[in-house]
Amino acid sequence: MEKVLIAIDYNPVSEKVAEEGHKLAKKLGAEICLLHVVTDLGYYTTQYPTFMGYDGYAVTADLAVASEMRKYTEDFLQSAAKHLNDPSVITHLANGDTPNAILRYAKEWGADLIVMGTHSHSTLEKLFLGTVASKVLEKTHVPVHLIPVSK
Repeated sequence: MEKVLIAIDYNPVSEKVAEEGHKLAKKLGAEICLLHVVTDLGYYTTQYPTFMGYDGYAVTADLAVASEMRKYTEDFLQSAAKHLNDPSVITHLANGDTPNAILRYAKEWGADLIVMGTHSHSTLEKLFLGTVASKVLEKTHVPVHLIPVSK
């Protein structure tokens, strides 16, 4: 294992994921990349008509919001890398559907292992939404190391 990709999000449990993934990568003597995915802004800018009496989806986001979101995310990644106190850690900010973006970058970067957390979701949430971890596991071509985390 030469390259370990650690996927983190804004959830505070990402601290544990980053730290545990970092420890594992160091034991393996591997390069480390922290990855965060910003979901497509299309989800937030789509103009849906009023349905079932609800017009809450008539929201627009502009390029300034996208640029600001990217800046905050870059700051988040730099802070996370600095927290690990390891100047060799690199970061990458991806865009798109989270599971697909993780898999796409893992392939592009040549990751040998993907490390990610398993948030504790209710059974109903898992049934209707699935989880990022389960979607990555369904399609991955490299091993995935899951760090169990809870709220």
